[in-house]
Amino acid sequence: MKKIPFKPLIILLFTILFIAGCQSGSPTITPVLSTEVMTPLPSATAEFAREAGITRIYLGEPMDDPRAELSGLTWAEEWLILLPQYPSRFEDHIYRIPKNEIVDFLKNPSERSLIPQEVSFVSAGVEKKVSGYEGFESITTIGQDAWLTIESNAKNMTGYLVHGLWNEDYSKLTLSADSLSEIPSQEHINNSSYESVLIFGKRIVTIYEANGKNVNDQPQAQLFDQSNNFIQSLNFPNIEYRVTDATQPDQNGLFWVINYFYPFDKEKLNPAEDEILVEYGQGKTHAQSETVERLVAMQFSEQGIVLADLPPIQLELSAENESRNWEGLVRLDETGFLLVTDLFPETLLVFVPKNY
Repeated sequence: MKKIPFKPLIILLFTILFIAGCQSGSPTITPVLSTEVMTPLPSATAEFAREAGITRIYLGEPMDDPRAELSGLTWAEEWLILLPQYPSRFEDHIYRIPKNEIVDFLKNPSERSLIPQEVSFVSAGVEKKVSGYEGFESITTIGQDAWLTIESNAKNMTGYLVHGLWNEDYSKLTLSADSLSEIPSQEHINNSSYESVLIFGKRIVTIYEANGKNVNDQPQAQLFDQSNNFIQSLNFPNIEYRVTDATQPDQNGLFWVINYFYPFDKEKLNPAEDEILVEYGQGKTHAQSETVERLVAMQFSEQGIVLADLPPIQLELSAENESRNWEGLVRLDETGFLLVTDLFPETLLVFVPKNY
């Protein structure tokens, strides 16, 4: 798997040029990255690579119910937005938590619950316009604009992109049914679609879930403009297992994805050799389980999206050996990440410290 080291100042310059080009209306999408070699990172191929412990942030009603099937996270100013896969289960609401409450909780973790606030979710009938509708899979926000992906089991699994508009205080999100756009299909794998959406420059980027060598020989991210018009495909690295969400990229075009493997998906995903594991080793709990729960760094580059030259952040696996289906991911400032599961094994919102 090709990875490119980088120099932040050089990348920042190229990123500024890329964004400026997008703003000028040019159809060319050429995010670029310096290929100058820097001092390599310390090797992580010790007897056991480092694993990050998690801190659970307890949620109150109704997000403590596994039926929430939380499928995405995003920051909307100082609000953490929690996206249930089926907002209609909650009388057309999604939910939010103030950032300061999360930060205060992590200063003194306990079993006290944070109570999510209701956010009105006006879908404008999008669900009825999507044949084989299977819920909302991801969300991203910039200013008052939001973009969400939708999964459909029609046409051998299809993804859709839809635009939404926040009201001033982020207590209401209204979708635009007219903005609904089908995302170009890749491999047709049961219950697999576009589970990640992010914004780079002026482009909306959607990432497919299954990108392993044996199931997707030419994975691609799909780029749209902010009117939801498809622009082009962008090369994406072969990475085994599932990619289930992504953070927003930083000023250097670097972002993180959830890379998750549930052993019962082995037949469906047919994993090839895990090249990330070969290079960086595996943590103590990972060495005792087939489950993979990790965050992997990626970068926009001249070649498209590539693996960044950073070791993965492996999560310390559950002591009960339960695979946790991580579906939502955001950064929490420079301290680490917030992740959320869907139905399995229960609704979990957790903090994972940055360990690089």
